Amino acid sequence: MPAVFLENRAFLKVAGAEAAHFLNNLLTADLGLIEPGQAAPSALLTPQGKILFDMLVYPLADGYLLEVASDEQEALLRRLTLYKLRAAVTLTAAEFTGVTVIWDEAPTESAFQDRRFTAASDTVWRVPGRVNSAGADVRLYTALRIKAGVAEAGLDYPLQDAYPHDVLLDLNGGVSFKKGCYVGQEVVSRMHHRKMARRRIAIVSADTALPATGTELRADGKPLGTLGTILDNMGLAIVRIDRTGDAITNGTPILAGDQAVRLHLPAWTGLDFPAASDED
Repeated sequence: MPAVFLENRAFLKVAGAEAAHFLNNLLTADLGLIEPGQAAPSALLTPQGKILFDMLVYPLADGYLLEVASDEQEALLRRLTLYKLRAAVTLTAAEFTGVTVIWDEAPTESAFQDRRFTAASDTVWRVPGRVNSAGADVRLYTALRIKAGVAEAGLDYPLQDAYPHDVLLDLNGGVSFKKGCYVGQEVVSRMHHRKMARRRIAIVSADTALPATGTELRADGKPLGTLGTILDNMGLAIVRIDRTGDAITNGTPILAGDQAVRLHLPAWTGLDFPAASDED
């Protein structure tokens, strides 16, 4: 039962009589569909529909925990406080930091199943704080995340740069298209119903170690995207699916810097690169 402690994660608690209503009017996910014992992906968007904060939502008996990158905890607390107005909610930073990630077997401790991995047929549990048995080899978790195509802000894309579709939130339950309005909903809904998503998270592989995060991916001189998380010869990147599809169809080499790489979309998504783009 591998267990890894991630120290760069932090939590906010949202409690009170109106906690569910308050968050449902702000976040992309439908909180009513998050079952007890789940950690569900969600995001708070800009009015233009881009991801301002990505997070995991944990339902509690008296509210919700929001797991975010530790360096975004204070900023998210300030943002939620701006939206609070007279809502009957309390917003507090959790005293504990970090999260323990466990997979392959259910832990005995109180844990929440990460729904991002469930979509990829992996069983991954998250326990807020440190579990004594947890190791420190984050590479194990990174490998699991790459294999499943699970992107995280700050590692795979800058905040305010990606739409929910870019990082598969539309496919893993991180976005609701039925619950009604939330910040940025109009843009995201239009992208979904008009099938306008042109970027997706892809799994990158090579015969040797990949170059550094931030290296541009190109084909025939056209930029496809930028390397995000890397681990040896595997990695993640948000790429233009139309240009990538053209390159694959035409047999054009795809390069990360000067290195030839291969790209594929996570199998669980059911997505394929289009055979031809609609670019002029």
